Amino acid sequence: MATLKKTNHDHTGLDRLDPSTHPARDAASFRRIVAAKGQLADAEQDLRDAVRAARAAGDSWTVIGAALDISRQAAQQRFGER
Repeated sequence: MATLKKTNHDHTGLDRLDPSTHPARDAASFRRIVAAKGQLADAEQDLRDAVRAARAAGDSWTVIGAALDISRQAAQQRFGER
């Protein structure tokens, strides 16, 4: 029995689209979404690194929360050691 080879897009549903009913279009919007998702992941990592550095420098959760416009409890809950 033959098995189907999975591609990188199986989880997206793109492999199930029928070209006869979904004609090709300019993929600029798709590429923009993918790029923004990557930038968001990079920004989240930068934020985690900045918070870690602030804590290492002795900044309180109150100061970090103020910088993020959230409570100290929310900052500690989101970025604190688990």
